Amino acid sequence: MVKIGNIELGIFPLLLAPMEDVSDPPFRAVCKENGADLMYTEFISSEGLIRNAEKSVQKLDIYDYERPIGIQIFGDKIESMREAASIAEAAQPEIIDINYGCPVKKVACKGAGAGILLDIPKMQEMTSEIVKQVSLPVTVKTRLGWDDSTIRILEVAKRLQDVGIQALTIHGRTRAQMYKGEADWTKIAEVKHHPDIHIPIFGNGDIDSPEKALDYRNRYELDGIMIGRAAIGYPWIFNEIKHFMKTGEHLAAPDMKTRVATAKKHLQFSLEWKNELQGIFEMRRHYTNYFRGIPNFKPYRARLVESENPEELFNILDEISAVFEDAYALVE
Repeated sequence: MVKIGNIELGIFPLLLAPMEDVSDPPFRAVCKENGADLMYTEFISSEGLIRNAEKSVQKLDIYDYERPIGIQIFGDKIESMREAASIAEAAQPEIIDINYGCPVKKVACKGAGAGILLDIPKMQEMTSEIVKQVSLPVTVKTRLGWDDSTIRILEVAKRLQDVGIQALTIHGRTRAQMYKGEADWTKIAEVKHHPDIHIPIFGNGDIDSPEKALDYRNRYELDGIMIGRAAIGYPWIFNEIKHFMKTGEHLAAPDMKTRVATAKKHLQFSLEWKNELQGIFEMRRHYTNYFRGIPNFKPYRARLVESENPEELFNILDEISAVFEDAYALVE
């Protein structure tokens, strides 16, 4: 049984990655319904939280059916991160997570996210202060290093474990790689199997199929897997992986009624959680993936991303369900 603090996550938990502009409550809702064991919010700016910025504060929204859930924060100032951790704790998640992995220039080049990998002593000090500040378990998500010449992930893991984090997720790329090339899980496994490491170690990067998830579980023997981009528009991946790991067989691909029903649920929650127009805009990135591989779908996708009318969008989705009723059989 994998545990973070007193939180039991099962034998080999599947985690939903914190993805900016993706891992909001509407998206998390459909992922939880389809098998995600632990989810994190989008990363939240510490400076935004302490200034009470509306966009940052809204990201603290969590719902009981999502539990267990972690709130992820990022920033480059230790005092701001301490204060932000307290604000996040007040929202009553199960976990406070620290983002030491975001590679985006506007974050990393200011010393936050993956940028702090260039200053490991500061990373350790910041983490220590956050652990002391809150009563909840603190976890960290990071990368292998800034670039190939600065990969010190084992040292990072030991230092962060020493100051009290209770789990570590490692994306198997450096900041310099961004999302290019292949994630190196061998270095993640080296951390997991080092005799000085006792906290759960989760791997992240490139998991996009049940076969790969099973292969990586058996090959690297980590405590669990975090899934990011592969879940966008395809929340069924969590249950598909679980079923394949248990039986060695594939679940049937979601049929068109299932795809449409999930997209409608996602859209409805998006409309309710954000204002109507913003909710419509937020959904546009998901439609392509919900209906990926459907032959002759392009005209319908164009209508979905052009419409700004909720009623029209639901009608289009119903039309898709009727017109492409058997199309799921053609999806690989």
